[in-house]
Amino acid sequence: MERDLRSLRTHLLAGTAVIAVIAGLAAGATTTATAQSQLGVDTSISDNAAMLLEADTLVYDHDNDTISAIGNVRIDYDGIRMVAERVIYDQKTSRMKAYGNVEIIDRQGTKTYADAIDVTDDFGDGFVNSLRVETTDKTYFGADSAERRDGNLTIFNRGVYTACEPCEDNPDKAPIWRIKARKVIWNGEEKTIRFEAATFELFGLPIATVPVLQIPDHTVKRKTGFLFPGLTYKSELGAGLKVPFYLALSPTYDLTVTATGYNLQGFLAEAEWRQRFDNGQYNLRIAGINQQRPHRFTPGTVDGSVKQRGLIASRGAFKINPRWSFGWDVLIQSDKNFARTYQIEGYNKAVQRSEIYLTGLNNRNFFDLRFQKFQVQESIPDTSAFARDPQAPWVLPTFDYTYIPDMPLAGGELRFDINGRVINRSVQHVTASNVRGIAETSGRVTAEAEWKRQFITQGGIVVTPLLHARGDAIFSDPASVATAIAAAPGLGGIATDIRSEYYRAMVTAGLEARWPILFSTTSATHIFEPMAQIFVRPDAQYQSTLGIPNEDAQSLVFDAATLFERDKFSGYDRMEGGTRANVGIRYSGSFANGWTAHGLFGQSYHIAGSNPYASPDLVNAGAFSGLQTNVSDFVGLFGIDNGAGLSVAASARFDKDSFEVRRASVAVSNSGVFGSANVAYSYIQAQPLYGFPVDRHEVSGGASLQVHENWAVFGSATYDIVSATLVKKSIGFSYDDECFTYRMSASENESTVTGKKTRSVGFHIAFRTIGDFGSATPGFE
Repeated sequence: MERDLRSLRTHLLAGTAVIAVIAGLAAGATTTATAQSQLGVDTSISDNAAMLLEADTLVYDHDNDTISAIGNVRIDYDGIRMVAERVIYDQKTSRMKAYGNVEIIDRQGTKTYADAIDVTDDFGDGFVNSLRVETTDKTYFGADSAERRDGNLTIFNRGVYTACEPCEDNPDKAPIWRIKARKVIWNGEEKTIRFEAATFELFGLPIATVPVLQIPDHTVKRKTGFLFPGLTYKSELGAGLKVPFYLALSPTYDLTVTATGYNLQGFLAEAEWRQRFDNGQYNLRIAGINQQRPHRFTPGTVDGSVKQRGLIASRGAFKINPRWSFGWDVLIQSDKNFARTYQIEGYNKAVQRSEIYLTGLNNRNFFDLRFQKFQVQESIPDTSAFARDPQAPWVLPTFDYTYIPDMPLAGGELRFDINGRVINRSVQHVTASNVRGIAETSGRVTAEAEWKRQFITQGGIVVTPLLHARGDAIFSDPASVATAIAAAPGLGGIATDIRSEYYRAMVTAGLEARWPILFSTTSATHIFEPMAQIFVRPDAQYQSTLGIPNEDAQSLVFDAATLFERDKFSGYDRMEGGTRANVGIRYSGSFANGWTAHGLFGQSYHIAGSNPYASPDLVNAGAFSGLQTNVSDFVGLFGIDNGAGLSVAASARFDKDSFEVRRASVAVSNSGVFGSANVAYSYIQAQPLYGFPVDRHEVSGGASLQVHENWAVFGSATYDIVSATLVKKSIGFSYDDECFTYRMSASENESTVTGKKTRSVGFHIAFRTIGDFGSATPGFE
């Protein structure tokens, strides 16, 4: 008797595992390979596992050598559960059979339903009638019947697969998408699932039929084969069909080869090699085309001037150790606009930065070394005066180092920073009013140290003294600097001091005081914080003459965010000197209804010495900045948030005398259950000497509306107020649920200079667990 029970227990487990195997393989369930690794299911049993068998009747038929459990059979064994009306084990044939509403739940929670199962005890052969599977990752599989042959081949007859949940109200209703096949064959040795006479249905309607479709099974993460194709369109290229083929050459490296056929320009060939190591990875990409109709492009452009085009590019990132890493991102192409014209993935930005870097990070200490080349991808040939790419520099190299000792000094924090850069440019970038780039090789090394300590008085005032020292060494080509200055008429009459070497130093003593004052009521808390700073320092050397190149401090924005900066220049090439005071008041508030608010308002005062923002500069960085006078413009910001998706933020700079708005931005956004919306407005007053002779006004907005549980519409627009041009607009709709996504959009861009319009249309379809594909038109006219 004991032997028979043990035998029944073993073979009931075997039958249970087989059903779990069939379900997992067909529906993509996640299982663990252990004892029966080729089956992809965990059939190992714990030594101490106990089996619970419940049934209305247990029958031992010694004449026929069978053991039967009849009526409400329930088996629990080491995490696997099975329910059936009747279970029979035939010891002569070594087969186990289960009948009547068979339900199996494996260790991962995958549910398998069948009318009947019949399986041998060695898992080599078996048969399942009326199979239905529900996996934990919400995939579903069904078949009229299934059988197993030779231990590694499982055949599903009239199979159906989907990743869409059945409708609760009408389970027989067709899902959004499903694949039907006359036969589904899973090969455990080759680890493939093959659909024969397969039909793909969308919303119950057949949309595609293929004689054979083969995909890797769920145990395979990478397998050689075709990937989903893609569609593209551009007026100069024509319609294109992209077909990628993936080769899984090794667990650590692979190759993807892609052919894109354009009806106007011919075939674009691409290949990407990827390889992974224990400490990092890299890729190598090549692409090329022999253009059949270059004349389709605008005459005289880069795109229309060549037939054979191509590129080679590579990215890599490696960890040397937990603190140090290095990598690269390099693009080399036959002409400067190939990657952008053909939308080569990862290399189609308007400005592409190629670089090699070494980075170290340890607690608060930082090291970064980079060699960079900026490439402007444009169709304008280099011979044009409007071409930007020849003016783009090489950075050989740029270097940053920060060191903060762990031990405090005199109770305060000490910080050391070193920055260096070497820039080479072959063509100067000069306008009528300024010099934005000099055709030369120039360099600078900056070293600085800062100490500060915070004190809190008995009255709650926070006082922070600060000491700072900096030294620069600069080299440049005097002849190139003189040529560039002479080419900018707007700089005529300004004194120059042109040298091959410059050495300058700056020491600063500063003091900051803040007094946060708390006001509380039963429904709100408010903190008002008056704040003042003073920085005492001599004038910066060479700031009253032209000569030192300005490469990294060209963008100067004076607003509430920079009001309390010690040096308001955006880079190291300019240095702030003279004595300056910054004063203002900060506010933050929180309210019982969940609303919060914050604000800042203040002004800056140049007290002594020469004002660096009114001094000569090759790019006129300080002109119209609001800091060029001894008393600055007013700056402020204010924002509110209701904690439920609504936020409003505004910032502005106001003229110190008339309070006229010099610069402003307002942004309002709201998000909720039924959608989201945002509106933004920006205004910048004209800055003629800085290169912007007219005001800049722009308003933009976007919105999305959830019109149904799964349907949404969306749109956006940008309007240039000065030129009265709707420069950008787009509209689209989307459908999204647990197994299917569809998105379609259309957009139009219009140039405020030429009036040229570029339109694009795109769509994207995604089927969960199967894949996605779509189209995007880079632009057509």
